[in-house]
Amino acid sequence: MNVDVKVASKVELEYTVNSSANIVFQRLCTPHGLSEWFADDVNLRGNIFTFIWDNTSRKAELVERKENKFVKFRWLDSNNYSDDNTHFAFKLVKDDITGELSLIVIEEIDLDEDADETISLWNHQINELKRVIGA
Repeated sequence: MNVDVKVASKVELEYTVNSSANIVFQRLCTPHGLSEWFADDVNLRGNIFTFIWDNTSRKAELVERKENKFVKFRWLDSNNYSDDNTHFAFKLVKDDITGELSLIVIEEIDLDEDADETISLWNHQINELKRVIGA
């Protein structure tokens, strides 16, 4: 019997964002908002987002959402729709003392993926998000 076991690793990154939680949240959970910084185009059918970059596309299911606080997606791999090791999430946290808003990006990646490449990609994408919202 052949068993394919995938083991995941978690990448968690924190960014300070000089904007309101509502403005940032709309860029994290709507097709229009995500297409401004995350992908070239984003389509939504039900709770399935289709992200399009150049000539490729990838689908993700919105699995959890808490207004202005948290969004969690699960990548839908065309070969294995039950793979639970491919989540990515955005968490917004406001510091009670300073009032600073932090965006925390959490991504679960397969161990055979390059964590440094994932971090570099998120750094680039979040810089694009900050540019779009003027933060």
